[in-house]
Amino acid sequence: MQFLAKMTVVGLATLTMAHPGEHHQHNEVAELSKREFRAATRRGLVACADKLQARDGIVERAGIRRAAMVAKHRQARGLEVRDADTVLNTSHLSTLGYTIDTPESTIFASNKTCILSPEGEIGPYWVKGELLRTDVRDGEPGVPLVVEGQFIDVETCEPITDVHWDLWNCNSTGVYSGVAVAGNGNGDDLTNMEKAFLRGVQKADDEGVVTFETVFPGHYAGRATHQHMVAHLDATVLANKTLSGGTVGHVAQMFWDQDLISAVEATYPYNTSEIDITPNSVDHVFVAETTDTDSDPVFEYVYMGSDISDGIFGWATFAINKSASYDAAYSFVWTDSGSVAETGSE
Repeated sequence: MQFLAKMTVVGLATLTMAHPGEHHQHNEVAELSKREFRAATRRGLVACADKLQARDGIVERAGIRRAAMVAKHRQARGLEVRDADTVLNTSHLSTLGYTIDTPESTIFASNKTCILSPEGEIGPYWVKGELLRTDVRDGEPGVPLVVEGQFIDVETCEPITDVHWDLWNCNSTGVYSGVAVAGNGNGDDLTNMEKAFLRGVQKADDEGVVTFETVFPGHYAGRATHQHMVAHLDATVLANKTLSGGTVGHVAQMFWDQDLISAVEATYPYNTSEIDITPNSVDHVFVAETTDTDSDPVFEYVYMGSDISDGIFGWATFAINKSASYDAAYSFVWTDSGSVAETGSE
C-alpha cells in the first residue's frame, strides 16, 4: 500500500478569480478575530494531541476504523485485502518517517491533521439544503474517492457528535452540480440545476466521524484541485432529508497532494480538460489557509489498490470551536424540484 501525506510549501501569490464573476467571502468569527481564533485553536490543539492519544483508545480506534474502511471498499471492488505480512513488505511513501516496518494500524491512526484549523472561503457554489446521504457519486465518472472526517471539540478534546458535514466539489471536468452560471461548464444548461452530484450532508457518529463516497475532483480555471466543506452544529433534519437551522462552526476548502493530483489528471476523463492546472503553491485559498498558521488543509490518503483507478481513501481530523459562529453566504437553495437561485446567509 502506498502512503503519502505532504505539506506543500507555498509563497504569497495572487491570481484571477476561479470563475467569471466569482465572489469569495472571507468569513469572520463572531466573538474573536480570525487571527486570535486561530492562535487560540492552535494552543488548544497542542493540548488536545496528548489527550486524544490517552483518551479511551480514540486514536487506536481511528486506525482500526480506517483500515477496515479501506478493506471494505477493496472487497467491493474485487481487490485483494492485504494482511499484516503484505503491509510489512510494502513501502509507505511519506514525509512523516514511516518505514517498511510501520504497521498499517499506525499509519491509519495518524492524526497529523488534528492541527488543522483552516477557516477559509466558502466559495460561490454552495447549495444550501443539500441532501443527507453518504454516497454522492450519482454515476459521475472519475477516480473513486472515499473520505473520512473526524470532528473534535478544541475546547474539550472530545468528539463532536451533533455536527453535520456538508461536502461538495466539482466533477472530473470541473463542473459543479446545482449551478447554471457562466464559467461553470455550459452556463446555459439549465438541467444542471436539477442535479446534485458530488454534494451531500451527513451527521457524525458517536466518535465524531463522517464518511462520504464521492469522486476525486477535477480542476477549473484559476483554482487548485479542492473540496469545499461546512460543519453545521445543532441543525435540524427536515422531512425531505435536507438540513435547516443551527450554526456554522467551520468553513474550509481542503486540498490534495500535488503528486496525487498529477496522477489523477493523467487519467480519463480528467485528461480531456484543456484548462491549465493551477498548483497548490499559487492557489490563493491554499495560501490564505496556511499563511501565519499551523494549518495543514491537505487530506492524508492511501491508494486502495495497486492502480489509481482502484480508488483513494483520504482522511482528516477537524478541530472545531463550538462557540464560534460563521456567516456562510449562499446563492442557491436545494428544493424538491432542484436547485434555485437565492441569495442569503446561514
